[in-house]
Amino acid sequence: MIGLATIALVSPAFAQKGDVSRGQQDFRACAPCHSLEPDRNMTGPSLASLWGRKAGGLSSFERYSDALKSSGIIWDDRSLDGWLTDPQRMVPDNDMPFQGIKDTRARADLLAFLKEATKPGAPQQMAQQGGMGGMGGTMGGMMGGGREPDLKKLEASQQVKAITYCHDTYRVTTDDGKTRAFWERNLRFKTDSSQDGPEKGSPAITPAGMMGDRASVIFAAPEEITRMIEPGC
Repeated sequence: MIGLATIALVSPAFAQKGDVSRGQQDFRACAPCHSLEPDRNMTGPSLASLWGRKAGGLSSFERYSDALKSSGIIWDDRSLDGWLTDPQRMVPDNDMPFQGIKDTRARADLLAFLKEATKPGAPQQMAQQGGMGGMGGTMGGMMGGGREPDLKKLEASQQVKAITYCHDTYRVTTDDGKTRAFWERNLRFKTDSSQDGPEKGSPAITPAGMMGDRASVIFAAPEEITRMIEPGC
């Protein structure tokens, strides 16, 4: 059972009474990767109904590491405190790129918020406010953000009409008639098949949130990518 012995060694934030309001603010650093809505998976799995769930056990999420799936961990106050302290120490070779929260009070606050916000039937308002944009001051190091925009309801400047490629440059023309040029390493191509994703044949362009990238073009399905990009010197 990987990591269970480690849990007992970490600082017992779960023994402290955390502040839900502060924890809600800190959750902003988690929101770019984790949703509080049931089965709405992002980079990481949805956190809805987290307490009592087996680690790696959300059936709608397909990207768990083998290490986490075989850990035998059941998420509760103690195990989540260990995970938030140092995920790699608790479960070596897991895929979560997170260094942990060393501040005991910050962990207690976050756990207090998560315990309320992930309960079955938790008020949707709490989930939405927890994921609003910004940075969690005590957690830091992760990019702020919240729920992704509905890519079916974007302005003309964000709806892609055509993409051409010449040498090392992509030129993206949007429905407002404007064309922007991007070095090939500064433009990222993605897909979003969720209910918030773009309509088929109508990709969206959004500002990038990663260093080095300038924008992301998001398609409804992978096969649209090569169909949309045309040579255009």
